[in-house]
Amino acid sequence: MVVGFPRTLADRTGPAARDAIHVADALARRIDPVPVRLADERLTTVSAQRSLRAAGVRAKGQRGIIDQAAAVAILQSWLDQQRAALAPPGGVNGV
Repeated sequence: MVVGFPRTLADRTGPAARDAIHVADALARRIDPVPVRLADERLTTVSAQRSLRAAGVRAKGQRGIIDQAAAVAILQSWLDQQRAALAPPGGVNGV
């Protein structure tokens, strides 16, 4: 399970990030043994709005659509980081 972690642009932990930590802790206790991970979500809403606009989707005033797109971006970013961490050193096929 991946939970968005809204650190500030100055890389600080504000009230929203502390709330995310509490939610993640409560969720981890509830769904144990499934691991719960925090994922950086800075700028994902802005990125989601841009992606939706580029795709021709009118999301103005539709917070749910933007939040869904941002959640997809958070998860994809986390998955990409995990894949990169498992990749062999030296680039493609160790070259």
